[in-house]
Amino acid sequence: MRLRSFVTATLAAVLAAGALAPPTPAAAATADRWGFAYVKDPTVPVWTVLETSRQWGSWKTAFPAAWADGIKLAPGRFQVRFPQIGAGSRGVPHVTPVNRTGHYCEVVRWFQSGADEIVDVQCHKPGGTRDDTPFTVLWTTSSGVLPAGTSHAYVQWSSGLVAQSYNSTGAVNTVGPLGVGQYLVRLPGVGLAGVLAGNVQVTAVQPNAGPRRCKVYTWSAVGSGVQVYVFCYDQAGAFINTDFVLSYHRRRPVVGSLGPPSHFGYLGTAVGGPTNDNSVLGVGVNTVAPLAPAGRYLATFPQVGLKETHAQVVAQGTGSNYCHLTQPWTYTTNADVDVICFDNTGAVTPHRFLATFTSRL
Repeated sequence: MRLRSFVTATLAAVLAAGALAPPTPAAAATADRWGFAYVKDPTVPVWTVLETSRQWGSWKTAFPAAWADGIKLAPGRFQVRFPQIGAGSRGVPHVTPVNRTGHYCEVVRWFQSGADEIVDVQCHKPGGTRDDTPFTVLWTTSSGVLPAGTSHAYVQWSSGLVAQSYNSTGAVNTVGPLGVGQYLVRLPGVGLAGVLAGNVQVTAVQPNAGPRRCKVYTWSAVGSGVQVYVFCYDQAGAFINTDFVLSYHRRRPVVGSLGPPSHFGYLGTAVGGPTNDNSVLGVGVNTVAPLAPAGRYLATFPQVGLKETHAQVVAQGTGSNYCHLTQPWTYTTNADVDVICFDNTGAVTPHRFLATFTSRL
């Protein structure tokens, strides 16, 4: 394939220049290394293999017998270990709770331990008390420049600065604080000219303070770039400054790697166009149907629910409302993703959201 040839050539040039040390297993540009998992039981007191039907990662090429595992550290605090793909604090993680009780989760940190990458997650029930909940989690790190047609980008905002940034066009991402807990993220060149396309995911990162959560207030196309307004809140629903990570993917799955995975889809409610895309069937085929109670939705991604799979959700719109998954998604060929949204008190309420789904194939 032309895309694969380009990626291979780009990686070879980078390695020759000494800019990237050869990892174990070998890296391939965008994404270099990645993993996703579902934590069904966040109370296990020792390292325990996570549900194998809902995890996968780039380590599987070289280490097919290895599985991601996890351990509870404290109330609501859980670490996920992705084997053999350690890359320090590079890349970005995302986390989405899976329950019907209005919990929300933030990332505490991510780091390398031996050959592995560990993502440290803290979850809270409404009101901010630390509490256990199932959740989905991913981590990915990328390098290299891609030709037009697909794109992937991410940024980490930390302590008032851009701590790291990746853009598959080679352009420079920026973050501008607009006020307490409000930020404007600009991702040049990754979109379609004048048309909103792709999908955005945002996760709060808080290593030193109380509960945090972040959402997409609004996002838009600016030329061929994408700009995203990120709003972040504390447990009382008030704006608060926090670290966060944001990622964008277009015609690629949320982990950034392509071929595999080649079965994926994403959508944004009340957005439409190429923000609703499916790698098998194209633009506009994914659907959202309201369920009871009002504020619960069924997002369906046709023909991409194959083998090990993964989903992430983030709220979009005004106010401190937030959204996540109600239960593990079901899949045969189609993938049915059950989404629920809450107000700050934990009451179910209608709200818009962005959802993304990927298979490992």
